[in-house]
Order: sequence, then structure tokens, then C-alpha cells
Amino acid sequence: MTASWRFSTLADRHRAMGSELEDWSGMGTAWTYDKDQEEEYLAIRTKAGFMDVSGLKKVHVTGPHASHVIDRATTRDVEKISPGRASYACMLNDAGKFIDDCVIYRTGANSFMVVHGSGEGHEQLTRAAMGRDVSVRFDDNLHDISLQGPLAVDFLEKHVEGIRQLNYFGIMPTRLFGHPVTITRTGYTGERGYEIFCRGQDAPNIWDTLVEEGAPMGIIPTRFTTLDLLRAESYLLFFPYDNSEMYPFEDDVTGDTLWELGLDFTVSEGKTGFRGAEEHYRLKGRERFKIYGVKLEGTEAAEEGAPLMRDGEQVGVVTIGMYSSLNKHNVGIARMPVDCATPGTKLQVKNASGLIDCETAPMPFYDVNKDRRTAKG
Repeated sequence: MTASWRFSTLADRHRAMGSELEDWSGMGTAWTYDKDQEEEYLAIRTKAGFMDVSGLKKVHVTGPHASHVIDRATTRDVEKISPGRASYACMLNDAGKFIDDCVIYRTGANSFMVVHGSGEGHEQLTRAAMGRDVSVRFDDNLHDISLQGPLAVDFLEKHVEGIRQLNYFGIMPTRLFGHPVTITRTGYTGERGYEIFCRGQDAPNIWDTLVEEGAPMGIIPTRFTTLDLLRAESYLLFFPYDNSEMYPFEDDVTGDTLWELGLDFTVSEGKTGFRGAEEHYRLKGRERFKIYGVKLEGTEAAEEGAPLMRDGEQVGVVTIGMYSSLNKHNVGIARMPVDCATPGTKLQVKNASGLIDCETAPMPFYDVNKDRRTAKG
């Protein structure tokens, strides 16, 4: 395992299931288990599964200038986020290029929690806080267990009153199995799901209770990387694995715009004043590539980083691919030329085994109208 500086209190549980705890964002994370990953994918799509996503960084931003800091650091209009609600946002550098995404949880008038991955989110918030009456505190005791799938709400309803009424991107401070927690209607799977934010000292008991009481419903623990199968068909990007930081340009500066990534929807209408705003708007229509979907023939999934070919020449790359035995599609997320990013363009994926015919298609491939993840009641 790569030397980590952050530690999950669930590490022993992951080791017991065969994980060597690969480093992600400074924390030993369960990338592998000694069981079939297909079982985990199917559990989340048809029943429910839970995983340790404590490697996400949790940053508390509090004080009179908290909203100013969030407003400057992210693409969302923070004043439109009510206490008890959350919003997905992006962060840019001065060149208008993507450096991280995050979920902003507003817990009070002057209090927020920003949860981000392995990008520069914490640094961005710290930069925006300079000279302001605000506290920016990284919280590594707070753990995050993500319970995802159609049966997640049925399970939680047995233990948490009112959980069924918690709407998409809602926040509920409550108790679970006797422990103080905050449950949010968020996740990264394309399913109706919940994140359980808890103290590190409580996480092992919560995990063990989920294992024991979830088993009769077919709810099982899942590894972190099962998210790759879920996100590939749900159009959920993962920094830096879909970005030019992983696949740098040969003849241009590394760094992607929101227009190229298809994340321009995260900019609140008419918002200015956030870092990189001027360049963001200037770069509209100047896309060097587009993130777009591909559908492959057969059942052999595109390999991570597989070249995307047109007329015998590489024109792009498939950043993640998967074949779903449940949904009977072979799909992937790809970086490709702008003129290819329209439905039905004929291309090929170059796996180690050879060429696979494919055609371009809009995303997401699964739950196209997002009815499952946003379901009410």
C-alpha cells in the first residue's frame, strides 16, 4: 500500500475482505475485495450496497463570511441553497479550467460543509478565505458510509423516522443504531441513495450493523472501485481519471473546461465573481474535445485508457468502460473530437485484444431521466 496520511477506522474490515488498501486522496481505500465485483454491482442496481467513501475530504466553512468564501470558490450561487439542502458544484482555476468538483451542504445560515475528492478543493476554499471572518476546517474524524440502491430507503425506514420524506440532495441530522449521524440524500451511483456521515469511533459499529441487518435484504458491503461500473453508465465523472491530467494534450496546456466536460450546468445562471469566471465564459465555443458516450459491439468492455480510433488513427480515448449483464449494454465514457460528439458516429475502440466497433451516444445510458435517484416517497 502507498504510504497514507489519512486512516479510516474501517480499515480492518476492508482487510478482512481481502483489500490491500490502495491509496486514494491520502487514505487507504478498498479498491479490491476477495469476491466477485459483479455481485456488488448487481446488489446496488437491484437491492442495495454500502461502501466506505471516507477518503472524500470534508471541509467545514463557518462564520459571517462563509457564504462569500463558498461563492468565490465554487460555481454555484450559494444564496440559492437553503439550510438543510445541498448542491453539486465545480471549482476552477484562474484559467477557467476544472480543478475539482464538490457537494456543498448548507447546515445553517453561516455554516457549510464542502465535500470533495482528490482535487484542489480544500486549497481553493483556503485561498478564498484569506482575510475573511471565517473558519475553514478539514475534518478527518468524520467518516462517510454510502448506502446506495433501491432498497436503501426501505432499510433505513426501519431505523430513521421520516427518511422516506428526505428529498434528493436533502440533509437530515438524526441517530442511526444509537449513534449521532447526518444522513444526506446524495451519492455517486445513479441510484436512490444515502450518505451516512458519522464519527470515526462510531463507523465500525454502524458498518457491522449494516452487514448483519442488511444481509436478509440482500444488502452487502462493496468496494470503492465498484463505483467505476456504476458511474460509467450513469455519466458521473471522476477526477482526474476522465481528465487531461490523466490524458494530457500533446500540443496544448493540460486542464479542461466545463464546456468540454459537459459540466457547464453547474454554473448558476448569470453568476459572476467566482474564480475563473471570466475565462470560463470566454472559452465557450472553443472546446478542444468533448466528453461523450460510446456504445460498443459485443460484451468485451473497453479497457481503461483504450484508444478511440477513426479511419485507422487515434482521435480520443475511452476513460472508463463496462458491460452490464443486467442492462445488456456495453458502454463507456470517452474523450473525443467535437465533431464526433453527436449520436451515431462510427468509431472503433482499440483494446489489447484488438479493435471493437462502436458508435457514439449521449449519456447517461442508465436511468436517462434520472427518475430513480430523484424519486420521492
